[in-house]
Amino acid sequence: MTREEKSQVIEQLTAHLSENSIIYLADISGLDAGATSNLRRACFKAGVKLKVVKNTLLAKAMEISEKDFGELSEVIKGNTSLMVSASGNAPARVIKEFRRKSDKPLLKGAYIEKSIYVGDDMLDTLVEIKSKEELIGEIIGLLQSPVKTVISALKTGGGTIAGIVKTLSEREG
Repeated sequence: MTREEKSQVIEQLTAHLSENSIIYLADISGLDAGATSNLRRACFKAGVKLKVVKNTLLAKAMEISEKDFGELSEVIKGNTSLMVSASGNAPARVIKEFRRKSDKPLLKGAYIEKSIYVGDDMLDTLVEIKSKEELIGEIIGLLQSPVKTVISALKTGGGTIAGIVKTLSEREG
């Protein structure tokens, strides 16, 4: 690879890192061609982009990037694959699901919305991370709950203030 080609790859990787707030680093070494193809298919179905990168080029791209990758630069050894997604837990779920049949890929680390996770032991924690949509759904559900209580009280209390107060006090007690 010429110096110019390396420079272009670093530029592309830097842009890739800057554009995404959910970045996983994984080790897929040891997977044969068929297993790698299956992993790529699983990633595609889950909306995860998988790219095998050269460590030195990724390290330089991380240095140039505006983001603080902290300890992640220390795990860039051996075979490194970059997994990028819009959902914080999608790559972790793909890895966990794939490992039901294989001992790879191994999670090296992850950068999720400015938080850094290092090591394969963080996989279960990352699987449990909720997506933005899931959190919004939970908040909406929590906000709707008191409104539903008041509406229910209005219906069962006969529409009078005394009836509503009585119904609400019975529900709390």
